[in-house]
Amino acid sequence: MLHKPVARSVVILACLLTLTGSVSIGREAALLAYDDDPRLAALQEFFESFDSPAGELSEHFLAAADRHGLDWRLLPCISIIESGGGKACVNNNILGWNSCRRRFPSAQAGIETVASRLANSNLYKGKDLEEKLQTYNPHPGYPVRVMTLMRQLRPGQTSASMPD
Repeated sequence: MLHKPVARSVVILACLLTLTGSVSIGREAALLAYDDDPRLAALQEFFESFDSPAGELSEHFLAAADRHGLDWRLLPCISIIESGGGKACVNNNILGWNSCRRRFPSAQAGIETVASRLANSNLYKGKDLEEKLQTYNPHPGYPVRVMTLMRQLRPGQTSASMPD
């Protein structure tokens, strides 16, 4: 027979394992919701056209944008400009946040953090797209580069029909 403190620990551990499993399943189900979304195929093809490893993160880009009310094309296009879509990624920082000095535990965590900041930080909140991009990277021409890529990324458009 287990002592009460040991039994309580076993029950708590079992609850935590169950909760962790259900959270993980919930995340997986949320990502599966994008299987029939035309943006997913467009995004995967977009990354493929740049020979970018970020195609594997397409669902995460979509989910983060949807959660934070951002244009779904914004984060993927920033990733192409900042790291070649993960080719030159440092510290799991695929979006070049804080000049790549910020370390993230995973690329997904970086995507979520940047999406949240772009939507909620006082530095970005209430700004239009061009103003957000100018704040994100004050280099002249940065907003135009990102917005040009964004215009190329549309559901149903094949890479053969994408403008140069």
